[in-house]
Amino acid sequence: MKFSVSTYSFGPYASRGVPFMIDEAARLGFEGIEFCLDGEYSDDELRSFAKRARDAGIAPVCSCVGADFLRCSDFREEIRKVEREVRRAAALGTTLLRHDVSVGSPGKLSDRDYDDALPTLTAACREITEYARGFGIATCTENHGYFSQDASRILKLYGSVGDGNFGVLCDIGNFMCADADPVESTALVAPYAVHVHAKDFYLSREKEPAGEGWFPTRGGGSLLGAVIGDGDARAGESLSALRKAGYDGFVTVEFEGAEDNIEGIARGLEFLTNVK
Repeated sequence: MKFSVSTYSFGPYASRGVPFMIDEAARLGFEGIEFCLDGEYSDDELRSFAKRARDAGIAPVCSCVGADFLRCSDFREEIRKVEREVRRAAALGTTLLRHDVSVGSPGKLSDRDYDDALPTLTAACREITEYARGFGIATCTENHGYFSQDASRILKLYGSVGDGNFGVLCDIGNFMCADADPVESTALVAPYAVHVHAKDFYLSREKEPAGEGWFPTRGGGSLLGAVIGDGDARAGESLSALRKAGYDGFVTVEFEGAEDNIEGIARGLEFLTNVK
């Protein structure tokens, strides 16, 4: 396995700019960087980020964008938005684009609701990945956003799209947001993973635990961001499950804890590189 870091993980340090994050990723010992870029950048700027990464000895691994094909005001425009991100991914020098699918309609988060939404989600994912193929970009979606977060739902969508250019991004921590066992869930999706996010959370069964930063799970528990290895996600076990399934690609460090972001990123990388 190889390890990358998301620009998202830099938190307040992102204000120092993309070149700073690229250089810092290289300094910390990462082999790749994942771009989650808000704001407008010209194609020349995006290509300059790709060159800076390559010059620093790290690979542009993936580009990420949000999307919601159920709650958007215009389905066709939402498709076009993600297709614009395909073109940005190509300029960034990545060969993979991750996009969301939906957080679900208000009050509708059940398996039956997911089955009802599946044709719409499938059509969107299929159209986008067909478009992306022309740019040499593969696409994927991850277990994210409460609605499309369980292993069973992600695999149902993957099977429904049925395109070899579309895969699963396995986030080993995010399964906890759907109150699922993260190691068991990772093992289920591992054979279909084209990319991996590693993050960790502390878990509380209380709906409103004391302290700032806690947020609810879908079933009423609470989570708090942690340095990878410090929380309850059992990240080492999930990494082992991925290896057992034959996954040998990039694992991107994501950090949402209260610690200094660069400290949290560095400690997460140290933990992952020491997993046997």
